[in-house]
Amino acid sequence: MAPASAWQEPPAPIPGADGVRVLVLSGYGLNCEAETAAGFRRVGARADIVHTGAVIERGAASLDGVHVLAFVGGFSFGDHIASGRVLANRLRFAMGDALARFVDDGGLVLGICNGFQTIAKLGLLPALDRAAGELGPQQISIVDNDRLGYRDAWVKMAIDPESPCVFTRGSSGAILEAPSRHGEGKIVASPEVRARCEAAHLVALRYVDASGAPTEAWPDNPNGSEGGWAGMCDATGRVFGVMPHPEAFLYPENHPDFTAWRAAGHVPAVGDGLGILANGVRAVLGTAHLR
Repeated sequence: MAPASAWQEPPAPIPGADGVRVLVLSGYGLNCEAETAAGFRRVGARADIVHTGAVIERGAASLDGVHVLAFVGGFSFGDHIASGRVLANRLRFAMGDALARFVDDGGLVLGICNGFQTIAKLGLLPALDRAAGELGPQQISIVDNDRLGYRDAWVKMAIDPESPCVFTRGSSGAILEAPSRHGEGKIVASPEVRARCEAAHLVALRYVDASGAPTEAWPDNPNGSEGGWAGMCDATGRVFGVMPHPEAFLYPENHPDFTAWRAAGHVPAVGDGLGILANGVRAVLGTAHLR
């Protein structure tokens, strides 16, 4: 039988979503831009794929009229030095103030896998005590998996219903499934940062075992992140980073158990990952005005 999905509504454009503009970064070794844009477009948003170099060249002007900025997965600059480090440095020094203002003005940021690694190094997550108008210091990092090597497998994650994260809102504590594919996915932080994130429910997603309990054990937790941390947001809930790939589960057919679901006559209406993107669009529409 198919699992109880966090989002069961049929795949239809969200009313008003055609007024939501999503900027999906590409280039320099990123490789998930097509799936990410396709997911946002499936729920009715306007998603433009733009090379990161062009964004940097235009600077703050590249964010004009944008509601959601999506940092996608892949291997930016070959993960040289550290995953996401080179891309984060280029963005910080070229347009760090513009990125900070984008968030201050109500923009949403989604970072998936390499995108999560990048926004963590930019200081956009968890952004504790970040001053308005500027990027904060890096407070977490995402390092080598405990079991060294690249792992590609599906995982289950519990959604914290008390998290302010707009991308996971309305889940009622459901289990989210998505493929996880990375070699550097362990989230590390100081005891102080970790405690503050836990207290504020900034850890929106945790790897869970077959019983639904958060786990640090492989393979249910593919990297060994303490507390099962898999995805987190900032205090506003509008900046969200996740290591597994929601954009790779837009359709029920993406799931390895789809054939069994179909045979049993229990096929979910949508892939779990589509709900993440749809919630981001809904969050934009729920604000007082479009940027």
